[in-house]
Amino acid sequence: MHVRALSLRDFRSWEQAELELPAGRTVFLGANGNGKTNLVEALGYLATLGSHRVSTDAPLIRLGAQRSRIGATVVNSGRELRIDIELNQGAANRAQINRSPVRRTREILGILQTVLFAPEDLALVRGDPSERRRFLDELCTARLPRLAGVRSDYDRVLRQRSALLKTAGRQVRSRSGSPAELSTLDVWDGHLAAHGAELLAQRLRLVHEIHPYLARAYGSIAPESRPAAIRYRSSHLPPELLAPDRIPQPDDTEVLESILLRELAAARGKELERGVCLVGPHRDDLELMLGSAPAKGFASHGESWSFALALRLAAFELLRSVGTDPVLLLDDVFAELDRRRRAALAAVAATAEQVLITAAVPEDVPPELDATPVRVDTTGEADQRTSRVDGPPAAAAPMPADTAAEG
Repeated sequence: MHVRALSLRDFRSWEQAELELPAGRTVFLGANGNGKTNLVEALGYLATLGSHRVSTDAPLIRLGAQRSRIGATVVNSGRELRIDIELNQGAANRAQINRSPVRRTREILGILQTVLFAPEDLALVRGDPSERRRFLDELCTARLPRLAGVRSDYDRVLRQRSALLKTAGRQVRSRSGSPAELSTLDVWDGHLAAHGAELLAQRLRLVHEIHPYLARAYGSIAPESRPAAIRYRSSHLPPELLAPDRIPQPDDTEVLESILLRELAAARGKELERGVCLVGPHRDDLELMLGSAPAKGFASHGESWSFALALRLAAFELLRSVGTDPVLLLDDVFAELDRRRRAALAAVAATAEQVLITAAVPEDVPPELDATPVRVDTTGEADQRTSRVDGPPAAAAPMPADTAAEG
């Protein structure tokens, strides 16, 4: 898989750009603030419908603009598909496939697969559980695009159920509640358990399948360190379901749904008292282990970087093992790594179908990658700047102004 063309309009610092991208290895070179990272961020957004740098879409729209557009032509096994997405201020995003509107933006998921390495990856080890849940869910969705709908449904049910818990909890405490309100909560329990069980089943399957790739990747990066392992952590599931060496079963979803329903019933009193949902995959974590100790809080800076890098390498190898190579996006990451970690990442990058790299100076990129250099410069005022790319990809052609369906 590779991206043959990338188009931007009012995305981050880019007012407009049109780039032709070759397969193989390309490095975008330029000083900080010139928009290099914005290029790979745009591709990452098309692959995941999210940014690796911010949690909302608003910062992705250029200051002063009302909407932003990202488009790419993706080549996979000789077949070309064009995908476009429009990000809107205060309105729903819209998307197209081959210039035709789609009902939901998530319908473009799976057309482009990427694995992105960035300095922010250190948060996978040292950050909150939400960072690791996002890693799992984005990788699950890359392998099974329909899971995006399950995640969306789960988030919707979680919001509705949480709002009902707050209302019902206040009424129970004031003794003004009615049985009807609690029966409505029973209905939401069923929806939460059904969607949550499907999401949990895919997460557990992913942990089982990625575990050996992670162990090998970490061992190659840090052979002198303790062995790395991962395990899914949930206070509501029995330990026998959480072991990474457990083989997933066809009836896992049904088993998990029954467990969630039982746990929701047991936690009802506490949930009403606190007004929050205490049971479900939104409260789980991916535990990263070095030997017998958790990496978070016990790993050194070098070990933390090795673990974060191993997670991304494992994701790349897992996706590669079941399909075509994902596009490898390396956002200013070589400057963060020592010689051994640079060599491990370069070895994988040298075999990928397409690698897009950002770097401040050519010396940051290992010479064995033999990447095609592309200079990225920015001119003009900070709030009205126009970006330029000098090198094999040409620049400065606006995106077509097609309409797209709401997502």
